[in-house]
Amino acid sequence: MSIIRVDLKEKAYNIHVGQDILPSAGELIAGACRGRRAVIITNPKIGRLYGGILAGSLKDAGIVADVVAIPAGERHKTLRTVSSLYERLLDMKVDRGGIAIGLGGGVVGDITGFVAATYLRGIDFVQVPTSLLAQVDASIGGKTGVDLARGKNLVGAFYQPKTVLIDLSVLGTLPRREFRAGLAEIIKHGIIQDGEYFKFLEENSGIILKRNPDALEHIICRSCQIKSAVVRADEREAGLRRILNYGHTAGHAVELLTGYKTLLHGEAVAIGMVTAALVAREMGGADADLARRLACVLTSAGLPVKLPEGLSPRAVVDAMKLDKKVLGGRLNTVLVNSPGRAFVADNVTPEIWQKALSAQMKL
Repeated sequence: MSIIRVDLKEKAYNIHVGQDILPSAGELIAGACRGRRAVIITNPKIGRLYGGILAGSLKDAGIVADVVAIPAGERHKTLRTVSSLYERLLDMKVDRGGIAIGLGGGVVGDITGFVAATYLRGIDFVQVPTSLLAQVDASIGGKTGVDLARGKNLVGAFYQPKTVLIDLSVLGTLPRREFRAGLAEIIKHGIIQDGEYFKFLEENSGIILKRNPDALEHIICRSCQIKSAVVRADEREAGLRRILNYGHTAGHAVELLTGYKTLLHGEAVAIGMVTAALVAREMGGADADLARRLACVLTSAGLPVKLPEGLSPRAVVDAMKLDKKVLGGRLNTVLVNSPGRAFVADNVTPEIWQKALSAQMKL
């Protein structure tokens, strides 16, 4: 088992990565949390697969746990779901010594973290991500929250988990489409922070798609290291951490315009990264073949690189105006000029976005 330390002083925690962690998860959670009363928040499918294993492991470690299932999908990442969970926790008489454990993908983790941050003004929180995307991105760094009708993650809090448990064996039951969606965030880590890692992903997409255990452990650990380093340097997204939003500006707009029904989050981010690469080309300074390389590695991973049919560049640009990264009327945009060299620009005009989106439709 590999252990990656997220060094945030008094809020520091470990990420545990390895095979078959769930049967021993109770011991790891007991060592990280002070309480002995837990609520496992999950969705119905994941709960059936892994809820009993995790609850049994917690019981063996002296922690009493209940499993609470919430509806699956981004459509249910709402304040209504959060409110229903508050009521369930009150009904179960969970006090400030309680532990909220998110067992599932990014939606479950975001909701669980937000509930933990706000219930009784804060209880302990543990991430047990079961999707590739959640393992390398959503479970690390303490971003929690829910969506509003007008946009993604518009209500939330920074709230760090006590520990993150990444069991590689659960990826064996992950549907192919969801696995590929997770690769988008992994590719993002390479292109924004590590050119050699990006090259590895370009050259090894075949064995990664076959879920080779050694390749999976390598990319998951490397992505966790990259994200952990960025979070350590900038926990609350005042500067460097903003580079983790690469691809998310256009990506979130596309998700919003499609009603969170057509695309998985990673698929939308893949589209958004290509948009950002084309924006960098329009701005000047980007490697001539950056957009092509990025589109090729995403396509090799089975991810979309074009806007969904029926979406116009103008509609996407209009939707971006609701993005939470707008500051002082300017939309902060993460761009990359070459793999490993990301930066934040505040001078990308709507006209440049529209040109890039129009070019993307012709790929």
